[in-house]
Amino acid sequence: MQAISSINRIKYGLFQKRASMSIPAKLLMVVAMAGLTGLLAQVRIPLPFTPVPVTGQVLAMLMAGVLLGRWWGGASMAVYAAAGIAGVPWFAGLASGLGATGGYILGFIPAALFLGHFVDKYVESRRLIPLMGLMLAATLIYYIPGAAWLALWMKSAGIAVSFTSVIMAGVAPFILIDTVKAVIAGLVSFAIVPKQDYSA
Repeated sequence: MQAISSINRIKYGLFQKRASMSIPAKLLMVVAMAGLTGLLAQVRIPLPFTPVPVTGQVLAMLMAGVLLGRWWGGASMAVYAAAGIAGVPWFAGLASGLGATGGYILGFIPAALFLGHFVDKYVESRRLIPLMGLMLAATLIYYIPGAAWLALWMKSAGIAVSFTSVIMAGVAPFILIDTVKAVIAGLVSFAIVPKQDYSA
């Protein structure tokens, strides 16, 4: 028990150090997390029935809020989105610009903000089951703008759009794999975040 407490105190110290880093250090972490997201975006599995591929970038997004906190985690996803829209080829398949998946990428920003807010503010949210729930909720958050944008993209491409067609193209095929990603991110987060506040 004493060993566990000591480990948790170390985790808490690192957690607090993350918050007290200098602005340049935080900006460096933001760019690094955006870069990691771009790198994992190249882990890509195209699906023949939808323009939305399975990618690894979701894992980076899920970890951004946990590792960097609410504002800086959200900022890392904003940098990732803005740079890719501006032409940096680090979206899936070395693409840039807002294609069919633009809504999901923009949805990464509120999803990371959401995760960072709860992990920063509520100690109870750092336990295993709440973390899993937060990861799944963040997934739902980025699905919403993702599906809405996909519907607009499909319509502009002359593809018949209905609620069912959008769900089948942009949500249903990814539920299982994204649940697996949420579990992985939840387990990693559970291993690295402190479960108790030692600031008192």
